[in-house]
Amino acid sequence: MEAALADGDSKAFVELLGGMARQRGMSRVAQETGLAREALYRALISDGNPEFATIVKVTMALMALGLQLCAMRKAEASTGLK
Repeated sequence: MEAALADGDSKAFVELLGGMARQRGMSRVAQETGLAREALYRALISDGNPEFATIVKVTMALMALGLQLCAMRKAEASTGLK
């Protein structure tokens, strides 16, 4: 997932998110998001074009189902940030 984000590969990111949703159970993810299971399957494939709100809902559902996602600041040496 980190590589897909670093490369800006949105299709790969969506495919990975879909894979995680399938691993957790698409019916459970659908229930958590309030979205139809079939709509999630269509949105979370490489040719899918999910709305940002769908990505957020799926991410929140995966977190509710036990997946931990986090964002971290890059090390100072590589970004120049202090």
